[in-house]
Amino acid sequence: FLEMRASLVFLHIVSCCWLVSATLSKTDAKKSSHKAEAETSPAELSVLERNLVVSDPHWKDIAKEEKRYCAHIKKTFQGPVLGYVTPWNSHGYDVAKMFGSKLTSVSPVWLQLRRRGPETFDITGLHDHDPGWVKAVRKSNKKVRIVPRLLFDGWSYQDYMAVFGSEDEIDELGTELVDVAKTEGFDGFTLELWSQLGGNKRKELVHLVKHICETLKAKRLDCILVIPPAITSAGQPGMFGREEFEQLAPVVDGFSLMTYDYSSGARPGPSSPLPWVRDCVLQLAPNSQWREKILLGLNLYGLDFASQGTEPVLGTRYIEILREHRPKVLWDEYSAEHYFLFLIKYPVLCKTVHFSAELGTGISLWELGQGLDYFYDLL
Repeated sequence: FLEMRASLVFLHIVSCCWLVSATLSKTDAKKSSHKAEAETSPAELSVLERNLVVSDPHWKDIAKEEKRYCAHIKKTFQGPVLGYVTPWNSHGYDVAKMFGSKLTSVSPVWLQLRRRGPETFDITGLHDHDPGWVKAVRKSNKKVRIVPRLLFDGWSYQDYMAVFGSEDEIDELGTELVDVAKTEGFDGFTLELWSQLGGNKRKELVHLVKHICETLKAKRLDCILVIPPAITSAGQPGMFGREEFEQLAPVVDGFSLMTYDYSSGARPGPSSPLPWVRDCVLQLAPNSQWREKILLGLNLYGLDFASQGTEPVLGTRYIEILREHRPKVLWDEYSAEHYFLFLIKYPVLCKTVHFSAELGTGISLWELGQGLDYFYDLL
């Protein structure tokens, strides 16, 4: 089985497609001669104005238009937008420059925080820092914030316990982050540490994150926290709940909520079904207060639930499959996601953008460069 997200969606949340049939036959040679050629020149009208945001898109329109983003790049989504960039996807660097005006923050996945010993911390990965690229992104948007993802990497349980039990350790950690941010010209960090302890030691994690964020904010630096879904795909409480959210919301600038990968290889299906995403948001923030700090996660990759294992499917491969097999793209009303009887999945923006606006949340994109360029018309 393979799950796939079609290109554009109706308007309400992440759109995705999942495979219902597992076998494929070779494409007929005659059909191959009628492949749609992609147009590459910028468009004068947006995808909405070109009537490409529909519940029943044709494969040929997707293949032809996927590179044609609107030449008039202006942000229309009112909430914050965080875009991740990874060193292994060079197109993401280009997208951040091209559509920088639509992004509030950019988080390059460069850095790791390691504990070397008592009150000794080291940030690695700085060799990936590209000041020239950062300058180009800032040129496209003077207000954009560069907040690299900082992964707490290689930490043992004993490392966490040592830091939790010592204010001196926590102070030193915060000082290291401020020093690196000021030296490298960053605007803060996107912290990834919550899931490492499997939902344990939440009280201690709240204290640590609070201290880090307060230290950063005192120096006018941003602090974004990556958090797992508040509700698992099995309907159980997640590792981060309302209590933690309400304690951290006053000091955290944004919560990068991982509302994707709902399905797995053992249970192929939609990546981000609308009812589940809504429940995850309302579980954290039943009232509108602080909801603007939630950045709904939207993955710009698909998942191939094939028999040999689950594999990611990126935009280029998605277009190749559309041209080769020309599937009929269908719409699932419950999950608010596209799918087709084939074997692939691919994400879309339109419904998530509309849904985020309804709830008053922001958006986080994992990751820039994996999707199709005309997606960014919707932001």
